[in-house]
Amino acid sequence: MMIHAEDFLSALQTEQVQFFAGVPDSLLKELCACFSDKLAKDQHVIAANEGGAIGLAIGHYLASHQPALVYMQNSGLGNVVNPIASLADPQVYGIPMLLVIGWRGELNAHGEQIHDEPQHVKQGQITLSQLDVLGLPYQVMADDIDTAHAQIQALLQQAMTRQGPVALVVRKQSFAPYKPVKTTAAPASALAGKLPVLESREHMIGQIVSALPQDAAVVATTGMASRELFELRKAQQAGHGRDFLTVGGMGHASQIACGIALAQPDRQVVCIDGDGAMLMHMGSLTISAQQANLLHIVLNNGAHDSVGGQPTVAAQLALADIASAAGYAQVYSVSGAKQLNQLIPQVLRSGKSCLIEVLCRKGARADLGRPTRTPAQNKQDFMQFLTEVEYA
Repeated sequence: MMIHAEDFLSALQTEQVQFFAGVPDSLLKELCACFSDKLAKDQHVIAANEGGAIGLAIGHYLASHQPALVYMQNSGLGNVVNPIASLADPQVYGIPMLLVIGWRGELNAHGEQIHDEPQHVKQGQITLSQLDVLGLPYQVMADDIDTAHAQIQALLQQAMTRQGPVALVVRKQSFAPYKPVKTTAAPASALAGKLPVLESREHMIGQIVSALPQDAAVVATTGMASRELFELRKAQQAGHGRDFLTVGGMGHASQIACGIALAQPDRQVVCIDGDGAMLMHMGSLTISAQQANLLHIVLNNGAHDSVGGQPTVAAQLALADIASAAGYAQVYSVSGAKQLNQLIPQVLRSGKSCLIEVLCRKGARADLGRPTRTPAQNKQDFMQFLTEVEYA
């Protein structure tokens, strides 16, 4: 059995939950789509990161006396440890709220791990233990709405009694398919009619790679970008040693790239980032902006593409202007592949820090594969490249 997202939302509203915030997850994409459809803008916020969503829930409770719902993938639990333990916990401010957590890398009834991507293996094993360590009462959601409603009711009562957070853990395929009514926005400049039809992210990654010198080290963000880069190198039979695929740790690719650039100041390092990832830990821009041999490229399609295509606020922002304020010596915003291909050699010759915002469209091809080499193999290949391939 699967639960319809509309019924789940109705159950929450029956229990007086009126505010929803979080970071999208593929296991919760039906629920996220329903929230975006059915809730007003002041009732639902797709947060920059999970810790920020906890902050929104705290503020909502302080002002309304009603607990909020915070949704996330279990990989986001690390981002909520501080605001839960140091703010929301009953021993501090005591803020009731309901966490809804997608259980990637889940364990079945026999304690065996269900197959998932490498970045979810460890997190899946420790998800329930993390909740135990945080002292969060939790239940694993049932597969029928009546039982799930009873779980919601019991957990919310527990949250109010203990004056603190509680959690509902959601297994894969718990929610039935939901067809969104509203459509998500393209980047604002495209909506304004200032740009032609945007090109695909994969095509833009191809243009980036073709414009880079052979000794450049590339760090790609989690999600579709890493998958598309891997497929591109495979199709070109170019090997994968030059690329570090940041398959987990959303928002940290730019700092990995910055660490490499600091350790090898004569090598050109390129970070291929995403708009959602950049927003998640945007303070990192101020650090990357100081590194002259780092080219930061942000692919902005205004969406969390790998977990359901939910919108990010980047669709309404000029990311290049933000980068300029953060200290990058050069900033550009481009929408055409030819323009991008010509721009990259120019900025590399300048020897100054640079961020390029690349506007592209949502979506990926249906037959897009996943990396066939393990993270450990990727690490070994990449470190060997950094050791053996000299930079110009």
